[in-house]
Amino acid sequence: MSRISKSTLDSGINVITEEMPDAESATLGIWVRTGSRNESRGLNGISHFIEHLLFKGTPKRNALEISREIESVGGVLNAFTSREYTCFYAKVLNKDIARAADLLSDIFINPNFDSVEMDKERSVVLQEIKMVEDTPDDIIHDIYAGEFWKGHPLSYPILGPDKNIESLIREDIVEYYNIHYRSRNVFIVAAGGVKHASILKLMNKGFGRLKLTESPENIPDPVTHPGTRLVQKDLEQVHMCLGVPALAQPDPNRYKLYLLNTILGSGMSSRLFQEVREKRGLAYSVFSYLNLYKDSGSLVVYSGTTKENFSELLSIVLREFARMRRGVTKIELKEAKSQLKGGMLLGLESSENRMTKLARDEIYFGAPVDIKKIVASIDHVRTDSLEKLASEILRPSKAMLAAIGKVRGAELPKGLKKASVKKPALKARKKPA
Repeated sequence: MSRISKSTLDSGINVITEEMPDAESATLGIWVRTGSRNESRGLNGISHFIEHLLFKGTPKRNALEISREIESVGGVLNAFTSREYTCFYAKVLNKDIARAADLLSDIFINPNFDSVEMDKERSVVLQEIKMVEDTPDDIIHDIYAGEFWKGHPLSYPILGPDKNIESLIREDIVEYYNIHYRSRNVFIVAAGGVKHASILKLMNKGFGRLKLTESPENIPDPVTHPGTRLVQKDLEQVHMCLGVPALAQPDPNRYKLYLLNTILGSGMSSRLFQEVREKRGLAYSVFSYLNLYKDSGSLVVYSGTTKENFSELLSIVLREFARMRRGVTKIELKEAKSQLKGGMLLGLESSENRMTKLARDEIYFGAPVDIKKIVASIDHVRTDSLEKLASEILRPSKAMLAAIGKVRGAELPKGLKKASVKKPALKARKKPA
């Protein structure tokens, strides 16, 4: 049995741990409640850039020494930026947790932000942006988000536009870092073969002395926008995202939404996979996914197909929306519950996933969510409540369609707003590492 504990360092930073007695590994993460939605348009991309720069050296270690310190013991050192949070973490054997704690404390608290290293990493990030721009099945998700949350920072790509990365100077980085990464936004999470008291002692050495500022003001709630954005580009396939407003992450009905998404488009047994790929062979890849944030959310269907099959594919997706509104069978719901619970429980065998769950619970709920309660909440969902939720959200009138490829003159099914075809002017989002 695991044990979850939460304490506060001398500086006011919260530390959350989950002791897993049988685990051979431990994962330690420094989390910040800031991401691309906290950025202004002119600074869009700065959080992701800072993520890179924290690995480029401190007064105590250069970039190579930072990499070697964890890799030399077989561990993993990584970071990722999302729209609502940033994480820097290390996964090591239990015996090396002190090494990981010292390293993470050093790079987070004492970054050099050296101008020479900054220019080198600027080039790396610009190449990362170009790489995603050249990958239509990646960039389409940014096109969709840019239209769906238009006018709000949730619409910004996590990587930012290249013009922002090119123009950022050291003073911009230092000022933004001091506002967001030295504030009460920061908290620490560890899971695996750890002891709570030991983690507190290790992290208090560096983080206990920090003088924290108040967290920046919250951004207004986003508004979602239905419509269509077709981007003409010479590609072999048309890549598309069709999405509708969904629930926010803290919504108590989220388990119904998880199950709805599972039945609709999660996995090879889902309705979309069976109808689009297995029965008709229209696409290699088709799936649905959820983007859930603290105050908004979206359920999105992605697929890629030929220009000749694009209209038919769209019609099938909308038909599956309508079929979901008419309800699901008891067998479908039972299998979806088993799939959802099984996937969650298998994932939680990893100290890294346990660490991530604890952190997301802290961000969205302010406390750990008991796994038994999650399982009970999933089991409690009934077919009629799922039908009610589907009827509320799976509406073509609420949908945003984004597509890239040879889409000029594409015929759109009834219920979707038509739009003029535009040439691409796109930037990319960052997928979590």
